[in-house]
Amino acid sequence: MRVVVVGAGEVGSSIAESLCVNHEVVVVDIDSERADALTYGMDVLSLAGDGTDLDVLEEAGVAEADILIASTDDDETNIVTCGTATAIGDAFTIARVKRPQYLRTWQRSEYAFGIDFMICTDLLTANAIVGIIGLPTAQDVDMFAGGTVQMTEFKVPSNSPVADRTVAEADEFEQLTFAAIIRDDDILIPNGQTRIESEDEIVVIGHPESARAFGAAIAPSQNGPNDVVIVGGSEIGYQVAQLLEEREFEPRLIERDEERARWLAERLPRTLVLGSDATDQDFLERERIGDADVLVATLENDQQNLLATLLAKRLGTDRAIAVVDTGDFADLFEAVGVDVAVSPREVTAEEIIRFTRSRRMENISMIEGDRAEVIEIEVAPDSELAGRPIREVVTRLPNVVFGAITRDGGFITPRGDTVIEVGDHVVIFAEIDSVDEITNVI
Repeated sequence: MRVVVVGAGEVGSSIAESLCVNHEVVVVDIDSERADALTYGMDVLSLAGDGTDLDVLEEAGVAEADILIASTDDDETNIVTCGTATAIGDAFTIARVKRPQYLRTWQRSEYAFGIDFMICTDLLTANAIVGIIGLPTAQDVDMFAGGTVQMTEFKVPSNSPVADRTVAEADEFEQLTFAAIIRDDDILIPNGQTRIESEDEIVVIGHPESARAFGAAIAPSQNGPNDVVIVGGSEIGYQVAQLLEEREFEPRLIERDEERARWLAERLPRTLVLGSDATDQDFLERERIGDADVLVATLENDQQNLLATLLAKRLGTDRAIAVVDTGDFADLFEAVGVDVAVSPREVTAEEIIRFTRSRRMENISMIEGDRAEVIEIEVAPDSELAGRPIREVVTRLPNVVFGAITRDGGFITPRGDTVIEVGDHVVIFAEIDSVDEITNVI
């Protein structure tokens, strides 16, 4: 497959790196140095130029391309790039946008702007944050098989009753599979005797009810959140508040700009909008922000988000989630005390990679950047998996964990003697090096 990626920033680079292993990838960027830098680190062709220029897209071979992905930081550039590409050929066009109004226009008139698939960064980020808020200690949440199966990445607190127990001792949930343990920089495929340590990150796959029950077992003192505070009335903050209202929450939202605060108050009937600087410690103490169960920082600046979350944690807030625009800072944020750092660029790159890859798989979730994946496949009649028990399949796929199976809408917890049938939806955890092996047998 030939893929043209316009924009060699953080999002475009991640997409190119993921796709270049199995596809012919051409990257276009107006900055020649940034475009050239990609050719040194990965097997891609680069071209310096403006993606909205017909001549540049022709030189990039868009006429012969299967997919064009417009992923610059500018919404209008991405929209025009996709429209220009449709004048040259019939490549499937994907546009990244930040403003939800473009997404709403595209959704109302299918294929508006000449775009086949549109991804809105702010909405994706807000959805990711709200998914994490709902589960104490969760670092990441993704749904599979139409919502019947959930992948959750939990962090084990130091005082957790699950710490120092073996997986067999902690495995009290019938519809749950322990897929992986992430310890420091290592990804471990656990067995029953693997001992869970505090600060481990555990990836589980199972029925949503069992995932919630396991979350409660990890941190029994942390019930579901009640008091949620959002810092910053940016588009992401606004979308988070809206999604929380839809889930019957009544969040508090802090916005220092008076005009923006009035606008938010008019549109968020169940949200208490407070007009102030969220880094004003006297204000935070007066409003008892330290009593909040969760604080989400969605300011426009990484440094302000870091300061707001650390102040809240110091005042006693149980859990702090920060939006981090610079993806490389995410690990640093979590190292200094932020519980979860969410990168809009990373979330967007994952969604585009997920969409392009899901043309042969049903659904994909990226783990630890791109070091591992959770994959959903539908078993075809000619699949090597069909009609075989799992204990037979895993001898060929030793680094793969079968997390869940759905059959005719019902949930099945995979065990060694479970026979895979044609039409089953199978949710699998695999380290990135094993993904090609899975592709060969499905």
